[in-house]
Amino acid sequence: MPVEGLFNTTIDLLGKSVDLRTRNQNLISSNIANAETPGYTPKKLEFEQQLQSAVKKTSNRGMHSAGSSATPHPAHIPLRGGGGERISQVRGTVVETPAKTPGRDGNSVEMENEMSNMMQNQVLFNASVQLLAKKFEGLRTALREGK
Repeated sequence: MPVEGLFNTTIDLLGKSVDLRTRNQNLISSNIANAETPGYTPKKLEFEQQLQSAVKKTSNRGMHSAGSSATPHPAHIPLRGGGGERISQVRGTVVETPAKTPGRDGNSVEMENEMSNMMQNQVLFNASVQLLAKKFEGLRTALREGK
């Protein structure tokens, strides 16, 4: 069995989400740390659309292109995206998010927005980690009962 088929797609998707949310948290932390740096423009990692696209393209193509001859269940999240793109290949894009009214020194960090972004990112990170933990607990239970 190939390594990519060892775990189900949900684990791959959640793992990638945790990775990307960690990168985004680091960018948000950097924005907060540079709140008083003249000329600094805050940044964030945009990845949700890329991740959704990788999932949707696979749904449209079906699992046949992923090497399986079985018809997938419509509720399953596929592993591969269009053109050979995989969930594991999603990297996100770092974009600048300047404030509408930068300060006199050119700094456009708005602390309220950054703190809000940090809290939202942290909640989604925690949810992904909890779902991963549940998935692994299910695998552990299945392994114990299979003995």
